[in-house]
Amino acid sequence: MDLKNKTIQTARMLSVDMIEKAQSGHPGLPLGFAPALFTLYDEFLKQDPKNPEWINRDRFVLSAGHGSALLYSLLYLFDNGLDLEDLKDFRQLGSRTEGHPEYWNSPGVEATTGPLGQGFAMSVGMAMAERHLAAKYNQENLPLIDHHTYVMVGDGCLQEGITIEAASLAGSLGLEKLICLYDSNNITIEGDTKGVFNDDTRKKFEALGWDTFFVEDGNDLEEIETAIEKAKESDKPAFIEIKTKIGFGSVKEGSADSHGAPIGEENIPGLRENLGWEYEDAFTVPEDVKERMAEKVESLGKFYDEWTEIEKEYKEKYPEEYKSLQKALNKEIPEDLFDEDFFTFEETKASRVYSGEILNKIAEKVDFLMGGSADLAPSNMTHLEGEETFNENPLGRNIQFGIREHAMAAITNGMSLHGGVLPYNATFFVFLDYLKPALRLSSMMNQQVFYVFTHDSIGVGEDGPTHQPIEQLAMLRSVPGMTTFRPADGRETAAAYKFALENKDGPTAFILSRQGLPNLEETSKDLSKGAYILKDFGEEIELILIATGSEVKMTLEAAEKIHEEREIGVRVVSMPSMELFLAQDKSY
Repeated sequence: MDLKNKTIQTARMLSVDMIEKAQSGHPGLPLGFAPALFTLYDEFLKQDPKNPEWINRDRFVLSAGHGSALLYSLLYLFDNGLDLEDLKDFRQLGSRTEGHPEYWNSPGVEATTGPLGQGFAMSVGMAMAERHLAAKYNQENLPLIDHHTYVMVGDGCLQEGITIEAASLAGSLGLEKLICLYDSNNITIEGDTKGVFNDDTRKKFEALGWDTFFVEDGNDLEEIETAIEKAKESDKPAFIEIKTKIGFGSVKEGSADSHGAPIGEENIPGLRENLGWEYEDAFTVPEDVKERMAEKVESLGKFYDEWTEIEKEYKEKYPEEYKSLQKALNKEIPEDLFDEDFFTFEETKASRVYSGEILNKIAEKVDFLMGGSADLAPSNMTHLEGEETFNENPLGRNIQFGIREHAMAAITNGMSLHGGVLPYNATFFVFLDYLKPALRLSSMMNQQVFYVFTHDSIGVGEDGPTHQPIEQLAMLRSVPGMTTFRPADGRETAAAYKFALENKDGPTAFILSRQGLPNLEETSKDLSKGAYILKDFGEEIELILIATGSEVKMTLEAAEKIHEEREIGVRVVSMPSMELFLAQDKSY
């Protein structure tokens, strides 16, 4: 066995040992797909473990997140910050090696995955961010931003609707630096996919505008290398189908039984024999493999070193552009953004209109803000005036996502994870249902993504019950890590955006009206506590009325009437963010 294949067998056995020790996990994917993923890391992935946050690194996303044991094994072998004790801690509470990958819980994990298809859609967002930044900053012979995004999917990911939503947009955009590796083994949890998933997947991706390639034997390293090389030369996004056998080498090879349960201690000797693995102790990494990988890891530093030479020259020749990029990467907000004009609105308008005006005020001074709507920009008021459309020009900051709410949210997650852009997305509030899984991941990954939800509550009017979001607000407020605002007027809408811009460690949702909301004298520019006293009627307060959004104005009117007719003191509290208020201490 040559040393490269021995290293692949090391990754396979480490994965099996992790799962066996935990008595929980998914050995089928690691045993079947180890040659392909190792080849990607060993021959193609541009990274430097010593500089894991380097902006020009290639990204790899494991969309089939249940295969995490293989990813962790490779991250260990490539010295991405994990050690053997981390591998032995697989799937344990508080471990860095969670059952499904958690963003930056382990260095080298680019996205939180597990819900199938999410990783694929996020990879599309990463490729879009790369394209935009390359168009914005690269100069002749100085490619400061120039890298690929790779994503691995299985049969399960390809059955999820979000994958086709995102693949369709990627094909329409011609994202030539996006490469998908497909672990094609025709097995899911319930068994053979025949009768469930008979698609000609490559033809489907061709129809969506992708170049496609086929690897007949998932153990043929030369065939895998050739396919990836050709994919990198394509002027379209590339899809590589790699035929594998789930649970390769084990007694459960080709069976759904290998998907989500340990191989079994009694079956390990047979697996070792089939793989030509002569070591009996678990978590063994042979010395020659250690030496090979140490040399490989050392050689990876050349990518970063070569780039720093480009960076040095770029910084000297284009200092303003370089400063702009650094501000974007650090999400620096200009100090003069929040001037009096930012909070000033003269006419009575819907809060979705106030929001549109504010987005444009922000865009004038924050040149890394970009985003769009799921085909509703004229209604959501999310179009940035004077800016081109990214779909037609990669410099454009307006994105047409098409009618793809779920993929849209996941794509903006990917853009945020990539860095260098501040993304927002938008749709009608009632369609929150279509994108909830991706919104939840925004919160789990602490990503600064703006969710603009318009046409709030029954005020949507004549569109009828299907378009009236009655229960969505309670659901949204229940998502841990999400900050939700339902502003009462223009000033509160502006204050909500101020909070969102300063809140770099989590997503923000804006719940905006279709109907006009008059600007109130009493509303605040500071919503950081979630709620505040809007107005007191009388000196001795006997009744407190709390309201949000479009109900604040009528609550003020009701409070005044109660005070006058019943001669009792009434306090009106505006609570634009319930979760921020509940986070305050009891004294407040």
